[in-house]
Amino acid sequence: MRADLRLVSAAWVALAMAGCTPDFGSGAAVIGEPAPAYAALDLDGTEVSLAALRDTVVLLNIWATWCPPCRDELPVLQALHAEYAGQGFKVVGVSVDSPGEQERIRRFAREFGITYPLWHDPDERISTLFRAVGVPASYLIDRDGVLRWRRVGPVHAGDTELAAAISTSLESY
Repeated sequence: MRADLRLVSAAWVALAMAGCTPDFGSGAAVIGEPAPAYAALDLDGTEVSLAALRDTVVLLNIWATWCPPCRDELPVLQALHAEYAGQGFKVVGVSVDSPGEQERIRRFAREFGITYPLWHDPDERISTLFRAVGVPASYLIDRDGVLRWRRVGPVHAGDTELAAAISTSLESY
């Protein structure tokens, strides 16, 4: 009787857990899988997309002007962009600031010396597509559009895991 009760209990736990597993269906950001198709507008209102950056290694960074950890990581992202730009690498910052904040984002970028491309996604579609649970969040996408690395939270100087992922992505062509 006890064995039967344990078996039934185990079956219920398994069923309950199966229902609680996140659905990472098509479009989810899974390392080793193609990055979700994503397009937004740049600060001038021109449509931009990850698809247009094929053959480039992209560090996609989700951020906001009101986010203190985002501010802390900006010098690191700018340094990475400058260091690897000549090798087919690009940082792309996607701001999730509110609609109509383009000028504020531009001023912010000037203040922090950001020279990499900035996109604006006030609807935070990127957060849904990439399963970002907050800002900042960063995703390394190789030249073939495959997600190779991700971090929820700020990128720090000297991050050996990120450096290795960038290096491997750049060498793989």
